[in-house]
Amino acid sequence: MLPVLKPHGGNEEIEALSKVIKSGWWGKGPLVKEFEEKFAKMVGAKYAVAVTSNSHGQDLVMKALDIRDGDVINPTISFMATAMIPLWQPNITTNVVDVDPYTMNMDVEDVRRSITPNTKAIIAVNEAGVPAPIDEIREFWDGLIIEDCAHSCYTEGAGTKGDVAIWSFQAVKTMPCGDGGMITLDDEELYNKLKEMTWFGVTSTYSRVAKEDTVTGKPGYTWDYEVDKIGYKCYMIDLQAAICLEQMKKLPKILEWRRHVQERYNNELCKQVERPPHTETVQYYCAKVPAEHRGNLIDYLASKKIHTSVHFKPLHKYEIIQKHLTHPNKECPIADREWLKLISLPVHPGMNEEDIDYVIYWVNKYFEVNK
Repeated sequence: MLPVLKPHGGNEEIEALSKVIKSGWWGKGPLVKEFEEKFAKMVGAKYAVAVTSNSHGQDLVMKALDIRDGDVINPTISFMATAMIPLWQPNITTNVVDVDPYTMNMDVEDVRRSITPNTKAIIAVNEAGVPAPIDEIREFWDGLIIEDCAHSCYTEGAGTKGDVAIWSFQAVKTMPCGDGGMITLDDEELYNKLKEMTWFGVTSTYSRVAKEDTVTGKPGYTWDYEVDKIGYKCYMIDLQAAICLEQMKKLPKILEWRRHVQERYNNELCKQVERPPHTETVQYYCAKVPAEHRGNLIDYLASKKIHTSVHFKPLHKYEIIQKHLTHPNKECPIADREWLKLISLPVHPGMNEEDIDYVIYWVNKYFEVNK
């Protein structure tokens, strides 16, 4: 089966992991610090906090800013986490909005209509790597915007529009490490708070490599530490950072290949396949086909050992989310219509030219037979 998404690694990642294992320091250490510094520089942020996942990053930001007693706006076309993470906060409902029919990003006018006196934040998702319309939203909203960059690693300018950006290194993302995430921001006060909250609010701790005791100032090893706020445990460890640092070196070539796959699909798929907007990351190739053909095409390609997917079923369609909607009878007619056409075709660095040929041939063959 040709997978729709797949991570790609090699000897470099194996050697990097081996070094960490042999070092005896598997937890959060010097490689996490190195990765945070290099990633912040790459995306143009002052600060970066490496965490266990994009989801933990969003949750941590909301808890650090005490988001509660209101609603959080998010697009209905997104992964489940986008709607569920706000629900982890006290007395918060999820305020889903409709999408633009072409970009599948949140619709600006529906965002405007959906803001309530109790809206606490907007989660702007760069769907499939297409930049969300944050500049347009800023024209009427000066509150918190969390830019979800899970699909945008790395698009020039991504992560710079919102108040804080959250990235993903989950197994099938463009720069994977199995799982992991990064918070990037320019706010020093919030940065310091987030750093402490990633490990139970500990402000000072023992260090095997410290030249002096971080509590007493005396030389050597210390066991003592201070805690001045409620925190969690969601920091990245050196085993993850080792992979990310190697993946970062490969990222330009990986993205170049993903764009090559995108270009070939755009140029060679038949006219019945609607091309998605161009993206620099091509996290997904979210094509559209006539709704009456989508299910049959998925089955047909599966019979040819080609795996496809759908990104995404609208969030307001899930019963669990319906119970927590800000507007219980919310209608999203564009999403309701357009998602039925969506089909994600394989795109990942593990593909070769023959794989691309194979996908194009069988998609076109289906529509040749089913006109």
